[in-house]
Amino acid sequence: MAYNEIFQYSIISALVDGVASHGTPIARILEHGDHGLGTFRNMVGEMIVLNGDVYQMKADGSVVHINPEETVTPFATVTRFKPTITKRAAVAGKASLERLLTGLFPKARNHFLVVRMDGVFKEVNVRTAGGQTTPREGMVSVCARQTTHTFKNAKGTIVGFRCPQYVMGVNVAGDHFHFIAEDRQQGGHILAFETDGDVDISAAQMSKFHLELPTEDDEFNEAELKLQAQDIKKVEG
Repeated sequence: MAYNEIFQYSIISALVDGVASHGTPIARILEHGDHGLGTFRNMVGEMIVLNGDVYQMKADGSVVHINPEETVTPFATVTRFKPTITKRAAVAGKASLERLLTGLFPKARNHFLVVRMDGVFKEVNVRTAGGQTTPREGMVSVCARQTTHTFKNAKGTIVGFRCPQYVMGVNVAGDHFHFIAEDRQQGGHILAFETDGDVDISAAQMSKFHLELPTEDDEFNEAELKLQAQDIKKVEG
């Protein structure tokens, strides 16, 4: 794939319906991108793809460097990232970042953005999902048992996407970010954050979206996959 095109495997509504027992090898995902987000089989932990490396951030607080040849994902979104805008700025939180990105990309309301931030964060509040306890357990139930962690004065990287409103149910509409510490020992799905002064922000606007749906997956074939926007907003924070 070319730079700054989105590749996505499956849809977020499938996770809401508990479609997470199978998936595609992460090595295939990496053929399409070197930065991104996702989850793992049975929704065990949060995924971050950074510079082509894949990490699993687990509910117990541990972080594992994943062998992409041996691990599958039921849902992932990646891109081959090449920044078109770079900036140093302090960001007071998710609302502050939303305003900053809107100012940097005033004509991207109905396009996708990929974002990366590197620096020191005064505080990062994250959650990590522990995984399904039964087959087809939905994402809302899984995330009801999520573990939260707060990291202070943490040096690391935030990676994520802004998706337009019309893709809700296919992906998560709005901003969706994961964090990983520089030492690769901490991380998770971001609930809140604040930078400690200026951080390096790089981003790009994207207009090409490639979606691959699961095949030969009975769970996916049998799922109703109705839009459950409120459930998605609830679990994504």
